[in-house]
Amino acid sequence: MSRRPHRFVLARAAFAATRYVWLLLLTVTAAVLSAKAATAHEVRPAYLSIQEVAPNEFSLLFKTPMRGNARLALTVTFSGQNEAVTPIVSRPTGDAMVQTWRMRTPEPLAGQTVLVDGLRNTMTDALVKVVFANRESWTARLTPSEPSAVIPASQSAWAVFATYVHQGIEHIVFGFDHLLFVTVLMLIVRGWRKLVKAVTAFTVAHSITLTCATLGWVALRSRPVEALIAISIVMVAAEVVRMERGQLSLAIVKPWTVAFAFGLLHGFGFAGALGEVGLPQADIPLALLAFNIGVELGQLAFIAMTLLVVYSIRRLVNIPRQAIVASAYAIGIPAAFWSVERLQAMFL
Repeated sequence: MSRRPHRFVLARAAFAATRYVWLLLLTVTAAVLSAKAATAHEVRPAYLSIQEVAPNEFSLLFKTPMRGNARLALTVTFSGQNEAVTPIVSRPTGDAMVQTWRMRTPEPLAGQTVLVDGLRNTMTDALVKVVFANRESWTARLTPSEPSAVIPASQSAWAVFATYVHQGIEHIVFGFDHLLFVTVLMLIVRGWRKLVKAVTAFTVAHSITLTCATLGWVALRSRPVEALIAISIVMVAAEVVRMERGQLSLAIVKPWTVAFAFGLLHGFGFAGALGEVGLPQADIPLALLAFNIGVELGQLAFIAMTLLVVYSIRRLVNIPRQAIVASAYAIGIPAAFWSVERLQAMFL
């Protein structure tokens, strides 16, 4: 008896197994991303505002992220001498602890080193903003590897731009809810032309609401926005499943319209993140532009990386249609749970 049929059967079995291995990998990857989305706020930055209210007297506001009733164990110290004018007053705001106090410095604050003690033991950053009485300001980003910096008397426009570009990139990289929406949007788009239109519509839309909300022209509460962002992921994931069943809808035929509509919503989410870190009063337009550019750079890098991974997989094996449906379910189910959780938090 020839062994050729057996080899053929084995080859087909191996190929089928490979297809379902890739299906499993894609599903697990999507599930991991969704799980991370539920804890996306764990990497919110701390924020320190220092404003000179009288000669060598400063008002301080220090906001640190909270998880439940526990906050990050961070404290602020300076290299020079200082004395407290008022005691530290602490008040929780739901997802952060805000501490306010006043201090007096016998020597100028410019030239001193500010340190966020305990930052080395975290995975978050701290944004520091200093505004002097002469309206000169300085903004810096402290990290676990560099938790301190020297306060200069003023700051260049380029330094402000670089700081907020990095903040924008960091927000989109750790903003798993936004990345999940972009991912499920890519599942529903067919062809690079439609993808360019959808991504452009999403970019234009969230840029509009980010600008309007940051400048105070439009305001929405953060909890409803976060709940609606989660719901938007569920809705687009459901459209992916409908498309794979051969059904049609506006989202399937013209995905750029859905990308624009939900992009307006996601822009409020970006504005909330930017509001947490604050803007330098003397350079608001520049910082806003830089943050927006950073968000777009991070978003484009994520899309390019995703397309490269999919292209590489397709070079090795045909991705079954079940993988698309499974990925949509793997993203949509946790997002639905996340929606209920956020809606509950909103009403309670």
